Amino acid sequence: MSALPPNAPPPAPPELHIASLVVHALPHRLPDVRAAILAIAGSDIHGASDTGKLVVTLEAPTTDDMMARISEIQRLDGVLASALVYQHADTLAAMNEEIGDAHGS
Repeated sequence: MSALPPNAPPPAPPELHIASLVVHALPHRLPDVRAAILAIAGSDIHGASDTGKLVVTLEAPTTDDMMARISEIQRLDGVLASALVYQHADTLAAMNEEIGDAHGS
């Protein structure tokens, strides 16, 4: 095991990146697009319409991984467009921190 050089910054703490997208697919390709999205690590589909719109969330450990997953969805055969709706990144420690409710419990 190699030690860090004396002036090297400490390694960054593990992170979690979360994003939500609206994906518009050709309606006749919707089953294939759904299956392809669900095959992507950290993906979930929360809703779909018969017109080809999907509500998708993604989780990834890094910005680069998140961008790769979004790009993969955009390049799927049958996808017409995707729009990023929400994105958040924080350390795993912060994401797992318990937050009390409004009553202080």
